[in-house]
Amino acid sequence: MSSPQPSAVNPANALTVLRIVLVPVFAWMLLSHPSDIYWRLASTAVFGLAIATDALDGRIARKYNLITDFGKIWDSIADKALTGMAFVGLSILGELPWWITVLVLIREWGITWMRVAMLKYGVMAANRGGKLKTVLQSIALILFLPGLWWMPVWLQLIAWVAMIAAVVLTLVTALDYIREAITLRRTVRARQEKP
Repeated sequence: MSSPQPSAVNPANALTVLRIVLVPVFAWMLLSHPSDIYWRLASTAVFGLAIATDALDGRIARKYNLITDFGKIWDSIADKALTGMAFVGLSILGELPWWITVLVLIREWGITWMRVAMLKYGVMAANRGGKLKTVLQSIALILFLPGLWWMPVWLQLIAWVAMIAAVVLTLVTALDYIREAITLRRTVRARQEKP
C-alpha cells in the first residue's frame, strides 16, 4: 500500500510558484531598459534569484518528503517559462540569434507537452540530463543577460561556448526523454494486457 502524497500546498511548491511569478518581473526589467547596464545587471540578478529557487525547491522537497505530482510537473514548467523568457528577450534585443531561441523553445515546450500527454501512463519527473541542461542553460543565460557589448572578448567567448554547449545538451536530452516516454508507455501497456 503506497503512502499518501503530501499536500501540494508546501514550501517547495511555493518556491516553484514564486519562480513563475518572477517571470513577468524579469521580462519587464530586461526589456524596459536594455541599454542601461545597471538595469541589465538587476534583471540578471532577478533571473539568478529565480533560477536558484529551482535547486532550493528540489532540495526542500526531497529533504522533507514533500515531493508531489504538482511539483514534478510545475517545477519543469516554471524553469521553461523563466529560461524561455530569457532566450526570447535576448533575441528581441538582437543579442542572440533567433534560430537558437526557436530550437530551444521547440524542444522545451515539445518535451513538456509530451510529459503532460504521458500523464495517463505515469509522471515523468525531470531526469539528471534534464537538470544538467537547465544548469548549463542558466549559466549561459547569466553570462549573456548583462549584455556582451561591454564585456572583454575572453568573457564573450566563454559565454558563446556555454551557450552552444547548452543548445547541444538541450537537443541531446530531448532524445533521452523521448526514449523514456516510449519505455514508460510500453511498460504500462504490457502490464495492462496481462490477464
